[in-house]
Amino acid sequence: MRMLRLSSITLSVFIAIMLYGCSDVEVKTSPVITEELSWPQISNQTRPWSRWWWMGSIVNEHDLTVEMEKYAEAGLGGLEITPIYGVKGYEDEFIDYLTPRWMEMLEYTLNEAKRLDMGIDMATGNGWPFGGPWVRANIACKNMVYKTFTLSGGESLGEPVLYIQKPMVRAIGHRLNISDIKEPISSNDNLQALALEQVRFEKALPLITLMAYSEHGEKLNLTNKVDSEGKLNWTAPEGNWTLYAIFRGWHGKMVERAGPGGEGNVIDHFSEDALRSYLAKFDQAYIGYDVGSLRAYFNDSYEVDDASGESNWTDKFFDEFEAHRGYDLRECLPALFGNDSDDKNSRVMSDYRETISDLLLERFTIPWSEWAAGKEAITRNQAHGSPANLLDLYAASGIPETEGSEILGFKFASSAAHVTGKPLASCEAATWLNEHFLSNLGDVKTALDNFFLGGINHICYHGTTFSPPDEMWPGWMFYASVHFGPTNSFWNDFSSLNMYVTRCQSFLQAGRSDNDVLLYFPIYDQWSETGGRGMLIHFRVSAPGVAGENGREMLEAGYTFDFISDRQIHNIGFEDNKLQTGGFSYKTLVVPECRLIPLRTFENLVNLARGGATIIMHKGLPSDVPGWGNLDKRRAAFRNIVAQLNFAESDNPAVRIASIGNGRILMGDNLGQLLSYVGIKREPMVDNGIRFIRRSYADGRYYFLNNYVGIRGGDAQRSGDQTEAHGNLNIMNEPIDGWIPIASDANSVAVFNPMNGETGMAAMRKSETGINEVYLQLAPGQSCILKTFDTQVEGQMYSYIKTTGQPQEIKGTWKVDFVEGGPELPQSIEIEQLGTWTQYDTEAVEKFSGTAEYSISFPKTEKEADGWLLDLGEVCESAVVILNGRELGTLIGPQYQIRIPKDSMLKKNTLEIKVSNLMANRIADMDKRNVNWKKFYNVNFPARLRSNRGPDGLFNASNWPPRDSGLIGPVTLTPFEFLNL
Repeated sequence: MRMLRLSSITLSVFIAIMLYGCSDVEVKTSPVITEELSWPQISNQTRPWSRWWWMGSIVNEHDLTVEMEKYAEAGLGGLEITPIYGVKGYEDEFIDYLTPRWMEMLEYTLNEAKRLDMGIDMATGNGWPFGGPWVRANIACKNMVYKTFTLSGGESLGEPVLYIQKPMVRAIGHRLNISDIKEPISSNDNLQALALEQVRFEKALPLITLMAYSEHGEKLNLTNKVDSEGKLNWTAPEGNWTLYAIFRGWHGKMVERAGPGGEGNVIDHFSEDALRSYLAKFDQAYIGYDVGSLRAYFNDSYEVDDASGESNWTDKFFDEFEAHRGYDLRECLPALFGNDSDDKNSRVMSDYRETISDLLLERFTIPWSEWAAGKEAITRNQAHGSPANLLDLYAASGIPETEGSEILGFKFASSAAHVTGKPLASCEAATWLNEHFLSNLGDVKTALDNFFLGGINHICYHGTTFSPPDEMWPGWMFYASVHFGPTNSFWNDFSSLNMYVTRCQSFLQAGRSDNDVLLYFPIYDQWSETGGRGMLIHFRVSAPGVAGENGREMLEAGYTFDFISDRQIHNIGFEDNKLQTGGFSYKTLVVPECRLIPLRTFENLVNLARGGATIIMHKGLPSDVPGWGNLDKRRAAFRNIVAQLNFAESDNPAVRIASIGNGRILMGDNLGQLLSYVGIKREPMVDNGIRFIRRSYADGRYYFLNNYVGIRGGDAQRSGDQTEAHGNLNIMNEPIDGWIPIASDANSVAVFNPMNGETGMAAMRKSETGINEVYLQLAPGQSCILKTFDTQVEGQMYSYIKTTGQPQEIKGTWKVDFVEGGPELPQSIEIEQLGTWTQYDTEAVEKFSGTAEYSISFPKTEKEADGWLLDLGEVCESAVVILNGRELGTLIGPQYQIRIPKDSMLKKNTLEIKVSNLMANRIADMDKRNVNWKKFYNVNFPARLRSNRGPDGLFNASNWPPRDSGLIGPVTLTPFEFLNL
């Protein structure tokens, strides 16, 4: 493989010409764009969306229209309404959730969205998780506690069978005593100020069951022998007995960040009766209002258990357990609580966790989706954090949604969409990139590219807070760290990022996922683990265990895959020599090294092989089945199947094969060799540092490619002397200028530049080994889209360039005019040397956040060229470039370069560069002057980093030195010529 890595001189002038200029400038002539080179159709669904916080639901018709028009103009395609806590001083304007006035505002918003061609989703609640004042104790989330007693033959229990729940209260931002809180919660005054997070009252808990176990294995249910005072009317028979008493507790979790009228208990997520009762409030509120244009109902990540203890019980649990697992859990309570043999403890615990997973799916996720469907809407669901198999919860959702920063974790949501044939996989994007006010648009783009690489094709920013247009700057803000609202200094350039996202998603929502491998997620090994801190395992946005190891290996080697669950394996068919599920085709299924696999799953895999499929068992077969019920029979059936698999050596010493029916099962330690043996082609472009996602369409494939840089951990921030890289970017890769292989039998390939909209046919050739290669020029972090064609396609060639001279700095007198921002516009100034505007000799510049316009005149260079590369050097933070009155594009970083066409350069030229900085300097000035802009109830405004907490525990930037701002430079011009490849 021949690759050209650029020299350090060329690096400074070449990188980013492909993608960072957000412009529609035509470089040579005006080509006729054929259908093959046209971007897919744009809709409000291909545009990015944003979560839309309604603080206190303080909204009105006029302000809603003003703000929504701004969002639409900035390129947002839709909004998700989530009401949250209010703003202090505006209590008279609070609108209680689901009241007639609130419904009027929802209906008005839906009508305005139609006018503006925007979509609207709505959280099925306010704050999170589902809950509210109408959730009484009988349908609130519950937990179980237990006590044990010991008796010998002839003894009676001398103490009552009672458990007194210990009182506790947790509130956000302050301390409370339980004596300050009345029951029910809704009877307390000023719930917004209380900001309750969890409440448990001191009370005797109801007894669920009392079981007695003898040393000889006898089991007795004594529940009906306990009277109303807790006295056990029973004398122990001969022998030694242990009694287990289980009591139903009130977990006490409150709705987090609840808005007015939404404060209260969180529902029992394992009870369909609780869900139906909760949703009935919406049914009643909707009467007489038209909400039919709502696209989706939203559920935030499962955060019931980010509290004291776990919500691990529901009233019908024993019945549900027996119906799902086939035996009575009451007869195995010692094992449930870890007091039996290690093997039985593990198996009963696995069954308990699997049942909880089943209930969260069958009694909450599916009925909620059915309720939404009854309103002609779908669901958008964040399954992560749940004590359940995330793949199944995501799959039961209309739009699976993820969040975070781990590509493998994102693939749980996108995989569920793919294997069930859903067109969209969404993300909560850019929640926490850095400390407040320190993330720029380039940082956001890097985060979004990671989502795309994880199979996500529907961006939803987190988020945009409704704020009245006449509110004092910075307006109302949610406590997450990236603020996508009109008061942000980057707002005028936000539309450029949104157009980039729109172009990417126009391809990523088109066609079909084109992954080769299904990767089994062996959850039972984890469900069977004992000795943890709690009874439940909560699965985060990550790929744990061996599935994560295999997934990471395939990702880095260039293999394409989707995760699949046991339930989803039951729906796989085999047709046309491929595994079929959800309308998608896969070439093989990999079972990672695991100990436990359900009998039904193993039977299905063997039957698929018998029908002609190839199944890969990495590092060996599972050794046993999970769970306790009917164990001997299931084990015998499992071992009988294993005995039918006779593995023999193949022509590859790393691969052993068991032929069965028309198919085969492969086994070996080297996953790469196993996949290669099956004929799975990897994408060798990953060897050059490129990450990709691939989709298919009728005439070829779409590739989203990224010269991968990744993002640094969440606590990164720029220091006062600006020695750290911008935001969270961690640029490790090198620029690419050369031939890149693609594992596609294409006859033609087109390149699409999502940052500036340029398209053209790629230079293409066959390598010495017969592999297709495409010529690419990508800077670190840059992305492009390839569209392959099975047939020969002619069209305008894509523009490749090479520099033909050294960079020449544009020198002279720069005029700097501060044109927009505050707290006041500094005076205009003329400078000979570029640098941060915070060092200008005026006090106003240190606290200014906004936009400054730099302008300079310069003559055309004498050297002839096809064009010139304009490099702005360092920019803090985004820039709009205008030459001779013509806007060339918007640059959002991390590189700030753009091409100047030959015919745009005059004998004498005027260059204007509008640079917008961060909000940080103005916020720091406000905190230095103790201006009260942090005036929100509940969580108010926390710092991400401990070093930025003030005396009151809230975010405080008063110690921040001025952040570099503006055009730092140097600004250079470099001649280039077009390459004919």
